[in-house]
Amino acid sequence: MQSFSIRNIELLTGIKAHTLRIWEQRYDFFKAQRKQSNQRFYSNEDLKKLLCVSFLYHNGLKISKIATMSDEDIEEKVRAIEVGASNYKTYLQKLLEAAIDFNEAGFLNVLNELTKTIGFEKLVTDICYPYLHRVGLLWDTNNVMPAQEHFSSYIIQSRIISETEKYSSIQTGTPEIILFCPENEYHELPLLYINYLLRKAGWKVLYLGSNIKIADLKEAAALPGINYLYLHLITNFTGVMIDDYFEDLRKTFPHKIIVASGKGIQQSQRNFTGFRLLKRDEEIFQFIAAKPQGFGKT
Repeated sequence: MQSFSIRNIELLTGIKAHTLRIWEQRYDFFKAQRKQSNQRFYSNEDLKKLLCVSFLYHNGLKISKIATMSDEDIEEKVRAIEVGASNYKTYLQKLLEAAIDFNEAGFLNVLNELTKTIGFEKLVTDICYPYLHRVGLLWDTNNVMPAQEHFSSYIIQSRIISETEKYSSIQTGTPEIILFCPENEYHELPLLYINYLLRKAGWKVLYLGSNIKIADLKEAAALPGINYLYLHLITNFTGVMIDDYFEDLRKTFPHKIIVASGKGIQQSQRNFTGFRLLKRDEEIFQFIAAKPQGFGKT
């Protein structure tokens, strides 16, 4: 059985720790367990119940009302609430609940409901990214289940790939941009979404994926028509300082336009000719929206 601290529960449910403590003192519907050190801890079942409570609470039900409901009544009320433009972000709690039980059908049902209501792109940016951020933070501190994180990422990645395939018909002729993650970078999901956005916008893309060595990149970049190399870096696992890696790219590909995004590029301090660092999401979207043939002239 996994256990979660009150801080973990705060992050996952969106309910402040001091609020949880007040609820425990004021209402009998829920009490945390305690270790020999007297610290609160929560089990998987505790977390699932609190996710349901959080869902109802963030959809306007008062905690005094929720506290009078049985577990069955809480679950029934959760099922009765329909997703809409004003409450869709609360459905992040439903994804977490499904992931705890490795409930693939439940996870997919939530994704499908949200896609119908808010569209695929808002699903990714407003739900999937915040969801993975929450789970990833806990994984980084060894407090959450990496298996559930992998389970969730696989489903979300599959959905992005499926949506991307809708634009495969325009991928004829010579590709103009290569997408890759540097060597030892395995966080591929953001790159997959950028691939989707580029193809939707009319770019012709050669997608290489994660963990790409410069030597392998050279072979692909030698194709005629390749003008842009686009890398996305979450964690700098390249083994060198990020600016040194950029310098290697610049020397290896002096005639290409190199574009970089992701949290891992934030430490860059130097300017490189023919280099474009996209440090904010808005800059990524602006680059994608630009005409492919126009960017190299700026």
